[in-house]
Amino acid sequence: MKAIIIDDEMNCCKALSVLLQRHSPDIEVIAICQNGFEGLNGIQLHSPDIVFLDIQMPEMTGFEMLEKLPAIDFHLVFTTSYDQYALKAFRFSAMDYLLKPIDKDELLRAIEKLKKISKTSPRQLEALLQKVRHPRQAMNKIALPTMEGLQLVPVHSIISCESDDNYTILFLNDRKKIVVSCTLKEIEEMLEDFPFIRVHRSYLVNLNEIEKYVKGEGGYLVMSDGSNIDVSRSRKEELLKKLQPPH
Repeated sequence: MKAIIIDDEMNCCKALSVLLQRHSPDIEVIAICQNGFEGLNGIQLHSPDIVFLDIQMPEMTGFEMLEKLPAIDFHLVFTTSYDQYALKAFRFSAMDYLLKPIDKDELLRAIEKLKKISKTSPRQLEALLQKVRHPRQAMNKIALPTMEGLQLVPVHSIISCESDDNYTILFLNDRKKIVVSCTLKEIEEMLEDFPFIRVHRSYLVNLNEIEKYVKGEGGYLVMSDGSNIDVSRSRKEELLKKLQPPH
């Protein structure tokens, strides 16, 4: 696979290039670009399979560069310093990102993930850019990676989410369910701006879809689809606070 690194910090470019050479030799770095203008030319010239893109660059940010591309026909992995709104946007749109300084294990995990999924889709990128432009605005759909590709799901249609190792099963209000290649923790982070609460290490629920709480050691919830979901003792107090009507 051919890769391009676009980053204005040469030391970061070199460090990423060395990590790839040592730990993922099947990925060949064919160009290093130090700004968005070089990045645009490099993508057009080399037609890469993967682009590692820094966000904060002078003159043209990574996001601004993406908006100038006529099409995206590659896997996109962002490299960034910590920014809470940018990270939320990545999670929400199911885009891959690596925090600087880049950790070897995180890099290898991102590469393994992108090998299993299709290239970045226009709808996925649009979801990302919309979230970046309006970071505090709640979007009504969430982008979720499935075995078939990327699926955009209305947030209000999700009743509950159940952990299944490195996958999560989403139960929707039309009686459908989808299996998503994300952990429950990743789904929880994507939905943190919405009325969802973790009630058990294996379950995340939509507060608006709870029909009843039944007392017990931890108790359990009856959801709008008729399902019963266990509440762990450690999460019972937080749940009951959320269920109390405002004073």
